[in-house]
Amino acid sequence: MAPAPKKRKSPYTADRDIPGAFEGETVTRRNLMTGGALAVGGIASAAFLLPALGFALGPNFSETEPHVWQDVGPLDDFNPDTYVQKTIDIVPEIAESGKATIYVRRYNRQVDGRTTNEPYVAISNRCMHLGCPVRYVQAAQRFICPCHGGVYGPLGEVTGGPPVRPLDRFYTRVANRRVLVGARYSLDSHFKRFPHPRDPSNHLDGLWQYLYPSRPTT
Repeated sequence: MAPAPKKRKSPYTADRDIPGAFEGETVTRRNLMTGGALAVGGIASAAFLLPALGFALGPNFSETEPHVWQDVGPLDDFNPDTYVQKTIDIVPEIAESGKATIYVRRYNRQVDGRTTNEPYVAISNRCMHLGCPVRYVQAAQRFICPCHGGVYGPLGEVTGGPPVRPLDRFYTRVANRRVLVGARYSLDSHFKRFPHPRDPSNHLDGLWQYLYPSRPTT
């Protein structure tokens, strides 16, 4: 005996008791309208999310800090006890606005210990609170921020005020009896080095370090 043919389902949503059905609406039409609404919603969401995502991740794919070593002076300009103020180019294409002040001295084993393996210590003058320029006060052996009272010790470590981490540093090396300064990098409170600089106000200790993306252009 041949099996009975399967009963074909009705093409109408009302016959299938689909919620929200109305007379004459087909399942195909319902699926088309649902898919169209989801597509429009996805496009609208992308219109808001993609620019924000590009703004957040874009700097990671374009670096403005030069991958060059800049000459800051002969060896005789520096000593292991006091910082010497120098000016380097951060963004050469914008003239004076692209320059930055750094403080440089020779490595001092008694002071620096294992906090660095660089032959010279080159510290950025950008405060790690909101980016204001700090200055080194030799009499107090402190880096002082005039904006919000940030105070740093002789290694650039935070000793007072709102800054969240030590001052950034630069790679250094010696060539032909000249001191050269390279790229900038950031440090956490234990002087652990990060390969790229982070924005001021970005914590780099514990889980905080994973909440802020690296931004090579800052």
